[in-house]
Amino acid sequence: MTKYIFVTGGVTSSLGKGIISASLAKLLQARGYRVTIQKFDPYINIDPGTLNPYEHGECFVTEDGAETDLDLGHYERFLNTPTSQANNITTGRIYQNVINKERQGDYLGKTVQVIPHITDEIKHNMRILGDSGNYDIVITELGGTVGDIESLPFIEAVRQFKWEEGANNAIVIHLTLIPFLAAAGELKTKPTQHSVKTLLEYGIQPDILVCRTEHRISPEIRKKIALFCNVNVNAVIESIDASSIYSVPLLMMKENLDKTVLSKLKLPTKNEPDMESWKDFLGRLKNPTSEVKIGLVGKYVELPDAYKSITEAFIHAGAKNECKVRVEYIPSESIYPENVKEKLGHLDGILVAPGFGSRGIEGKIDAIKYVRENNIPFFGICLGMQCSVIEFGRNVLGLTNANTTEIDEHNPYPVINMMEEQKNVTAKGGTMRLGAYPCDVKKGTKAYSAYGKTHISERHRHRYEFNNEYLKQYEEAGLIASGINPESNLVEIVELKNHPFFVGSQFHPELKSTVANPHPLFVKFVAAAIEYAKKKTS
Repeated sequence: MTKYIFVTGGVTSSLGKGIISASLAKLLQARGYRVTIQKFDPYINIDPGTLNPYEHGECFVTEDGAETDLDLGHYERFLNTPTSQANNITTGRIYQNVINKERQGDYLGKTVQVIPHITDEIKHNMRILGDSGNYDIVITELGGTVGDIESLPFIEAVRQFKWEEGANNAIVIHLTLIPFLAAAGELKTKPTQHSVKTLLEYGIQPDILVCRTEHRISPEIRKKIALFCNVNVNAVIESIDASSIYSVPLLMMKENLDKTVLSKLKLPTKNEPDMESWKDFLGRLKNPTSEVKIGLVGKYVELPDAYKSITEAFIHAGAKNECKVRVEYIPSESIYPENVKEKLGHLDGILVAPGFGSRGIEGKIDAIKYVRENNIPFFGICLGMQCSVIEFGRNVLGLTNANTTEIDEHNPYPVINMMEEQKNVTAKGGTMRLGAYPCDVKKGTKAYSAYGKTHISERHRHRYEFNNEYLKQYEEAGLIASGINPESNLVEIVELKNHPFFVGSQFHPELKSTVANPHPLFVKFVAAAIEYAKKKTS
């Protein structure tokens, strides 16, 4: 029988429910349990696909083409298993499903209400993964903070769910904050007490409290929290600030979070968690033998979460290379031909990030021209790859004003063009080319050197593609297509001959990078940056 764990948050947002959920899942997985994590978000958007990155950070794309919350990226990076559309549900999707059922007459003329219809739909989605028979434990993270009006239906659904399943089959972990008042010189438990009181008012007694804190929690404070929040002392878990999110599983193991959870669920502890490979990764992460500076050129750099998977992929690739990767965020709008050397000259590699729209695109093109001409390692992703095609067309092939039709529909050289199947699409949500597609890699290329195989699969999120009418012209001049989709002939990877590392991918390799399997393109890019840094020094 599948067991369920619900993770709620209190006091303030951004306490790290996703990291705690992923860390607990990692420990349970390391004990031999089949675990997955799902995220329930209280906003009314159907999914984050149409949200501005400044609103919600990165939009993570799953294998099956779902546009989801960035926390699903953490789940995959920690567990090294893919997620799906069933792993991310929003209020918008819940209401959409209920309204569709009402229109179809599924409710037989009854008045449709929050209780029971909305809460029943929420519970149905909570059970989908468990009912599949693929998992022993399903962890469900509830977005937002307890007390938020938009979270109430989800909290009520959890109350009903826990009652229906029984105390040993569904538990609640409440993540809360223990602030430190510098003036008083002490930690304060009152916010936690009030947060638990709010949860109790909704009919839920948390089973375990995970307390975020800047300072160690003394045994006396643990006892106080346990007494006033009505939990066992061993169910008060300290979650002290860590230097890296990848340290959190080991901190939670030290706090016996996984043992406490298994005890509450009446499950055997099986073997001790096998975390040796994780410890090896952390050892390489924390003890690098070299360091490189890589510039991330993008239009949303004021919010690093907009490029979360990219920065995490650099951490994975850096550890693989025993190298500290220092990412420098550079607004593409700030780059011009006059200052490009000043902006980029000190860096060991440049990644031009994905994005949409015209803002900052000329800065990306100027950056690519500089790195191409100066043999600085370059990696372009999605729009970054398309910008490399535009730059090469303008400055090497002499295609004056070459552009993408996304920016200029009537430019004389549309080297990047809208995909044929996208031309009649008007709706914005979930209509791009999304999810995993195959790619054939040509032998003897940098891409093949990275992957070591000719058949790969990568995830996409785009509407525009390389215009194959220009492919022969590009390849004759030295920018070759080293990766091609076998079904549509879409150019998936471009790379420049006679350059230490100049690679662009139409897909998003960062979405598949995990602790256990750093993405090979990122690993090769970081290795090229290390070599470039050595040459600069010598």
